[in-house]
This record gives sequence, structure tokens and C-alpha cells, in this order.
Amino acid sequence: MPESPTSFCPVPEDQQPLNEYEQLKSSWLFNWTTQPLGQYSRKLVWVWVWGWVISGPIAAASFPPSKLPVKFALAGSGGALFFVLLVLMRLWLGWWYVKDRLNQDTVSYEESGWYDGQVWDKPPEVQMRDRLVVSYQIKPILNRLHKTLLILAGLVVSGSLIWLII
Repeated sequence: MPESPTSFCPVPEDQQPLNEYEQLKSSWLFNWTTQPLGQYSRKLVWVWVWGWVISGPIAAASFPPSKLPVKFALAGSGGALFFVLLVLMRLWLGWWYVKDRLNQDTVSYEESGWYDGQVWDKPPEVQMRDRLVVSYQIKPILNRLHKTLLILAGLVVSGSLIWLII
């Protein structure tokens, strides 16, 4: 019996885009985006709170909390948001990379090292499967990250306006 196009794949297991997606989805940081909105938000707030450990003392040195409490709070909050932004950018880049790998008609891979790169043309069935994963699994994650980044931008703009007013 001849092999179906989806049963033979020369790409090593860990370099197949669908397996990369599964690994990313189950990894510690990247699974935050697959959790319910409340858990996802709590994890980002957790990063923001820990960001205060670094940004709080810097803000306190620049704006004494007893004399300039609003500027201290805005500077510390803005500094802590920087750490949230770093986490969000890491999440965005990881999911975007896997989305691109799944959307491509070919898969670039290495058999044993960087010097022997190969390309495998995906059969139509694999292309369709991968594009369905992108449409129904990854695009909602990227949309969530996009909305989160917009909210973050809104917070920065709001903080900046408050800073200008005071």
C-alpha cells in the first residue's frame, strides 16, 4: 500500500511546525496566552508587581514618595510596565514565528546541523491542517496579545497625560 503524503515527512520531529506549536503551547511562559482571561491577566499583573521591585527604588530615588507621591507612582508604574512589555513582546515573537512556520507551503529544516539545511514541500493536506491550526488556535492568541498591547499603550498614554497635568 502506498504511503499517504501526510505519513512521510522527512522533517525531524522537533522541527515540524505542528510539533513546534504543541511545544510552544505547553511551555511555561507561552501557555499563559492559552489560559482563561482571568488567569492570563493575573499573570501579567504578577509580572507588573515584580517589576516594581526594580522600578520602585529607582522611582523613589528620583521622586521621593513623601514629597511627590503621584510622580513616584507614575514613574514606578511606568517602569514596571516595561517588564510587562518585555514579556508580551517575547510572547508575540514566539507565536508569530510558529504562525509563520505553519502558514508556509514549505518547511525549512536541518537534518544534523546548520550546514545541511533542507526544504520539504508540504502536501496540500498538511497545508490545510496547518492553516486551520493558525486560524483557530494561533490567531486568537495573537489577537489577545494585540489587545493587551493596545491596553498597555492606553495606560502609558494616560499616565503621560496625568504627568503633564501635574
